[in-house]
Amino acid sequence: MTPRVPPGGDAAPSPAAPAPHAAPRQLRPVEVKRLNREWRRASGARLAVLLDSVNQPFNVGSIVRSAAAFGAEHLWLCGSTAPLSHPGVGKTALGTQRLVQATAEPSPVAAAKAAAAAGLRLVAIELASGAVPLHEAPLDGDVCLAFGNEDHGCSAALLAEADAVAYIPQPGRVGSLNVAVAAAIAMAEARRRAWV
Repeated sequence: MTPRVPPGGDAAPSPAAPAPHAAPRQLRPVEVKRLNREWRRASGARLAVLLDSVNQPFNVGSIVRSAAAFGAEHLWLCGSTAPLSHPGVGKTALGTQRLVQATAEPSPVAAAKAAAAAGLRLVAIELASGAVPLHEAPLDGDVCLAFGNEDHGCSAALLAEADAVAYIPQPGRVGSLNVAVAAAIAMAEARRRAWV
């Protein structure tokens, strides 16, 4: 039904429509750098990563890239972990290996002791007895996260050196995560804890 127009007058104005919400847009490279710089300033806690015989180069490269993204200061490559010089590591890391200081250390126990000497709490991410859910793990402060072999996990010797062991709760029907995915989740949680 058309509204009646009073004689000699115009139709009553309709209420103003709300301004359309601006659609999100991808940030430009300069904006991404600015955003990352702000988060870097907010990240006071130190983060490091220890890999215990992570054999697959693509997993190592992916972990290196996540470590660089989350500002890990050190990476220990232990046991039979693929070296950073492997072409598969480079293909996945996309050059980010230059942003993380790495040490090749055959013994994960020696690497764990080096992390402790550097003032880092060692938290192994492993489905093991006595492990706590990741959101309850002691990730506050300076921490080194340890990840083990794709099939066998962290060695018993490394688990014995850990200050704590944590697992990532998985309510779905899959029993485990890819080690590179687990590493990214754990690093993100460690940073989130520091930011909160």
